[in-house]
Amino acid sequence: MASSAVQPQHDRPGCISDISTSHPETAAADPDMEAITIPPHPLDVKPEGNAYTAARNLRNLSGGLFSTLADELIFQILEFLDGSSLLHIGATCKVLYAFASADDLWKALFLEKSYSPFFWHGTWRRTFLDIEAHRESRISCTGLFSDLLYRPYFCAHTSLLPYTANIPQQNRIPRLENLDPEAFSSHWVDKPFILTSPVKEWPVYRQWSMGALLRQYGDTIFRAEAVDWPYQTYAEYMNDCHDESPLYLFDRAFVEKMGLEVGSEGAEDAAYWIPNCFGEDLFAVLGNERPDCRWLIVGPERSGSTFHKDPNATSAWNAVLQGSKYWIMFPQSDTMPPPPGVYVSKDQSEVTSPLSITEWLLGFHAEARKAKGCLEGICGEGEVLHVPSGWWHLVVNLTPAIAITQNFVPREHLAAALLFLRDRPDQVSGFKANVKDPYDMYVQRMKETYPELLEEALAEIARRGDAAKSKKKRKWDELVHDGGGEAVVGFSFGFTEEDEE
Repeated sequence: MASSAVQPQHDRPGCISDISTSHPETAAADPDMEAITIPPHPLDVKPEGNAYTAARNLRNLSGGLFSTLADELIFQILEFLDGSSLLHIGATCKVLYAFASADDLWKALFLEKSYSPFFWHGTWRRTFLDIEAHRESRISCTGLFSDLLYRPYFCAHTSLLPYTANIPQQNRIPRLENLDPEAFSSHWVDKPFILTSPVKEWPVYRQWSMGALLRQYGDTIFRAEAVDWPYQTYAEYMNDCHDESPLYLFDRAFVEKMGLEVGSEGAEDAAYWIPNCFGEDLFAVLGNERPDCRWLIVGPERSGSTFHKDPNATSAWNAVLQGSKYWIMFPQSDTMPPPPGVYVSKDQSEVTSPLSITEWLLGFHAEARKAKGCLEGICGEGEVLHVPSGWWHLVVNLTPAIAITQNFVPREHLAAALLFLRDRPDQVSGFKANVKDPYDMYVQRMKETYPELLEEALAEIARRGDAAKSKKKRKWDELVHDGGGEAVVGFSFGFTEEDEE
């Protein structure tokens, strides 16, 4: 079935209807939400700018030698201390009490120790010290002005609505009811889109909720970034989390841990199946030696991923079973820069961007919406989004959400995957440790299974190489000739024409 117009879906409570005046993509942000209102900081810390008009500044009254240091330097010094030392130095004055209470310090200490079992008390500090909220001392630090201490609190309480509602028409990710493989291959393989129909047929869509996962898998250990926790522990964290960047449950072995069957559409025992249009996956020739390819994703509101591309030049689909996710995406191009606020090393091995999603939204979202190629969308319950190979994307949960995602290689992007494995071995990820040469292994498996597709992909790679050489040659000619084609007199690199090759 080719792409078709979408009809509103109202068969499940909380399901986001398709394009209409009520859809979050088209709904205007509430004017009351546009004026950001942040509750007072629990220690009454305020931004640095307030110090210019304040009658009283704690830094002039306490802090000793520390009061002369920049906030960042104070924080770096405190990072060397253990929990007992942080408590002691925090007892010396209000300034150091506020710095030593910063939850990021206690989070680092807690994750370093990997305590298990434990009870989540709402903050990393209380959890590390194993104290309940009503037993925690709270000293007012009125008169302390620090962006470093205030910013995480500000970001954690900033509404996402002004940034995710009222998406400009030209930026909206296309929404379709369904696609067949032929339509995907011929028209959509290089474009993001949202499908509203296939996921609603999955048994896990009907069966899973936050409560259902807790009842069925509460004792099952899942990976949440740097920690391995029972789902019950993660659920306690998720339900009482005030982090600027909450931990994101992202587990690659969920199928085995949960005893799920991933089958074909309509199979009796299948928990879910790959949407039909994404069925071709040329990494499947690697069998059990393929890199990590599928993940269960669970997280609270505000959790998500900052800008990145999917690993090994793969494409991906991301199906939301509960909740909703906001996506903002940019195509990869030699002629286009990375997304605003994202800085990439020359070999693309290192990506630098703001520390949190909210920080990026505050600083760069307005610019990004005006940038060439920007696409945005909200993927709701029972919907699945396609991420083409090479596309930059940021995703954030607008509500607590459950999703399943899988990476794949369609034939149209086989050359890109081969190039990545061959030319960027230091960036290849997800393979088992005993796989020493992923590129060679993949070429051999493709040669055995799909020799014609491999030949076409290698020919495409050769053409790309020839085109790159031709481009370099043109640039060289531009350097040594003027606009009329005459050789520039008086300047030479000392190479003959034969040497240029």
